[in-house]
Amino acid sequence: MPLSDAKIRTAKLTTKTLRLFDEPGLYLEVSPNGGKWWRLKYGFDGKE
Repeated sequence: MPLSDAKIRTAKLTTKTLRLFDEPGLYLEVSPNGGKWWRLKYGFDGKE
């Protein structure tokens, strides 16, 4: 299920980095101080 705008805006800040997954390999990383970054995990030649 894709992330909605409302879910991203209401992400609670915690003491650890929070990862909200959107699609296979794509996620939003929310840092403890409020920064938000899109990250993409991918594999090539059997390695991440």
